[in-house]
Amino acid sequence: MNIKQILSVSAICAVALASIAGPKKNVIDEVAWVIGDEAIFRSDVEDMYSSMRSEGVSLPGDPYCTLPERMAVEKLYLHQAKIDTIEAPESQVSSAVERRIDFFVQNLGSREKVEEYFRKSMPALKEQLTEVMRNNYIVDQVQTSLTKNVKATPNEVRKYFDALPEDSIPYIPLQVETQIVRINPVIPRQEIEDIKARLRDYADRVNKGESEFSTLAIMYSDDDGSSVQGGELGFHGKADFVPEFSAVAFNLSDPKKVSRIVETEYGYHIIQLIEKRGDQANFRHILLRPKVSSTELKNSVSRLDSIRKEIVAGAITFDEAARFISQDKDSRNNRGIMMNNQTGSSRFEMQELPVEIARQVEKMEPGDVSEAFIMMDPKRNTEVAAIVRLTSRIPGHRANLSDDYNMIKEMYLAHRKQEILKDWVEKKIKETYVHIEDGWDKCDFEYEGWIK
Repeated sequence: MNIKQILSVSAICAVALASIAGPKKNVIDEVAWVIGDEAIFRSDVEDMYSSMRSEGVSLPGDPYCTLPERMAVEKLYLHQAKIDTIEAPESQVSSAVERRIDFFVQNLGSREKVEEYFRKSMPALKEQLTEVMRNNYIVDQVQTSLTKNVKATPNEVRKYFDALPEDSIPYIPLQVETQIVRINPVIPRQEIEDIKARLRDYADRVNKGESEFSTLAIMYSDDDGSSVQGGELGFHGKADFVPEFSAVAFNLSDPKKVSRIVETEYGYHIIQLIEKRGDQANFRHILLRPKVSSTELKNSVSRLDSIRKEIVAGAITFDEAARFISQDKDSRNNRGIMMNNQTGSSRFEMQELPVEIARQVEKMEPGDVSEAFIMMDPKRNTEVAAIVRLTSRIPGHRANLSDDYNMIKEMYLAHRKQEILKDWVEKKIKETYVHIEDGWDKCDFEYEGWIK
């Protein structure tokens, strides 16, 4: 397990990362744009551009046109937020900053390497990140408010699709729909007791002052994402963790003491409080996972092979096996249907499936049930036994309304929202004092009305 698995976190935006990297360049500072009573300086643009280049982030068109225009649009949204009294909850901003710091640490190796990379102290980096996260949240809230009433009727979706140029209709690669029955191998009671004994020993050593919790986490924790940071998870709210973890962690009050042993779907934990800030808190934890024996794994495969024979013989349906036998929490109450977390649908492109399942499905026909096989549980990072049924195979094709209505509906909604936001920005430009200095105005801007 890593921090991305135990927490509900958003994807990292490369542009936001680039916006805080790098020192000021040695350029003669000058005002490039003025939006209302706020200025955009040449140094702002230079910093953003050099940082994005170092991160490999490409921009369409001339960056000395694109970047200041983006900055100007953000200022329009932020000004509207003041009018609408939209503010970012500081606890949410703080949580977002800590998650971003965690991401940097995981990718660069340590907090010291993060400071070296960004050429900033950690407090300075957090301060700048806080501004980025706060502005991102506020702009998103303004945009959401402006587009909250957008709906899509079947007739509107059809008209939108019919008007799409042929080369704008997306090609949908081969997709499949699958069902799964999964069994977790039995963990011997002695293995669990041994793990609990080890965790009790670690807790006793910390509580007695004989060892540092962070040192033990680095040496022994099975959470690869946090162990390199001494088990530290960063500031988060209760909803960011699985319920069993939160119930114990957020009741801790003494940073010198270690929690009782906590069992979650990931394994067994002990937790130490670092600091609380309102409804956010920072913890360390040590995770130990029970080891699966080869014997129990073979027994699980053998049991599933027997179940498969009953399914093929018609003694039981795959749906019934999923409901009454499967231990896959995500699918057993949905007839074993696997759901694509990236799209929210039951369809998967082959590369989106777990590799072990993709190997089975590749050689199957709709209606086939696979032999039992071993796969990794991505949450628990342990081996489990599974069988899958290929429900349907949708050949690669140009999108059409009958097969891909939901995807086309989402395309229409995104298009309509973009139209509304573009109209709003251009209306706002007309109402706002804008001055672009000579040399910065010879651009093919995305929005109309900047040059008056």
